[in-house]
Amino acid sequence: NKFLDLIQKGLNEYLETKRLAFPRFFFLSNDELLEILSQTKNPLAVQPHLGKCFEGIARLTFDDNQVITQMISPEHEEVPLSSKVDPNEGNRKGNVEVWLCDVEDVMITTLRSVFSEALQDYAVSERTDWVDRWPGMVVLNASQRYWTSEVEEALRAKGASGLKEYHERLQKQLEGIVEKVRAGNLSSAMRTTIGALVTIDVHQRDVVEEMAALGIDTTAAFEWLSQLRYYWEDAASVPGGYFQAGTETMVVRMMNAVRPYDFEYLGNSFRLVITPLTDRCYRTLIGAIHLNLGGAPEGPAGTGKTETTKDLAKALAKQCVVFNCSDGLDYLAMAKFFKGVAASGAWACFDEFNRIDLEVLSVVAQQVMSVLVAIREDRKTFQFTDGQVINLDKEVGFFITMNPGYAGRQELPENLKSLFRGVTMMVPDREIIM
Repeated sequence: NKFLDLIQKGLNEYLETKRLAFPRFFFLSNDELLEILSQTKNPLAVQPHLGKCFEGIARLTFDDNQVITQMISPEHEEVPLSSKVDPNEGNRKGNVEVWLCDVEDVMITTLRSVFSEALQDYAVSERTDWVDRWPGMVVLNASQRYWTSEVEEALRAKGASGLKEYHERLQKQLEGIVEKVRAGNLSSAMRTTIGALVTIDVHQRDVVEEMAALGIDTTAAFEWLSQLRYYWEDAASVPGGYFQAGTETMVVRMMNAVRPYDFEYLGNSFRLVITPLTDRCYRTLIGAIHLNLGGAPEGPAGTGKTETTKDLAKALAKQCVVFNCSDGLDYLAMAKFFKGVAASGAWACFDEFNRIDLEVLSVVAQQVMSVLVAIREDRKTFQFTDGQVINLDKEVGFFITMNPGYAGRQELPENLKSLFRGVTMMVPDREIIM
């Protein structure tokens, strides 16, 4: 037994070093990580586990020389990488954690260059043709960037009357996309992209219509500032992003919150219908992140607490890892998860958080506090509650969803409550959704 304990301790320490080198390994179980590490000479052994490490990469394409050339989403969308990654080159050989870090870097730089090209193409192309040529998430967010700049141009040029003219243009754009769908001959991937695009287009049209009806004539109006707005500008305008000053990148603004667009590849997925409830939740959650707090949507089942959090992550191109909580969770399992998101910069969404035992919740409060304090103090590394020094990605976010008033649910301790900004989710507006 003594030797078994020593072996187990040594194994855990070895796995921890690999996880600290590539923080997304924290999202894999010990068995899954061992399966990868036992076959380091075979880069293809990583394929079955990529879905847990990356939000939108189901598979990587390896050529005949085992060089990685493109990423493939769960929906079979293929995006060629801007530079190839050779897992057998130099110090990458046999070190899966090293070349996976390179894959992550190339994913980000690839998407940034694809966005740059798509934005230039949008300016000179017919919109209905443009959507065919680019990956789903690029189509959605690039068109949102143009919507932002066009609304601001209309407001500066003609005020409220400019919005009325722009509303007519948006209506025509929407009709053009509808005609494209009616013409048929769309692939299933294109149907998914257009479905998400129409969802966002309808919301943008409604926002412009509402602002015109209210007589909004300035870009400083709250009705405009409270929208999720996309800008393509110098990285110097947003601290904490991946790119350095001098490089143009996507920046997302909402009220006084400014967030870097994360360029995490998310595949070609559906988006939620945006209702006033969704907007209110977005504002609260992005405001919480801006204040270095967590977000805490709570309300009855089926009101979209988790899905809205995931959808906001999609809007910012962030990895969002959902963790279903139960009363069987201990503080060690929570510590592993917190270390993973703090080092990788992902968002963590803890579903049914108040099912965790009270004894564990009091330790969790200290774990969350240690990360949030390190973010406020602008540190690059910090000491976690178990004494381990971890690299910190300051773009990390914590969200908890709760279903209050059910049997077996705990009341959160005050020291934990104070770290999260609450938002009540009630019955969504089904008329808009339908």
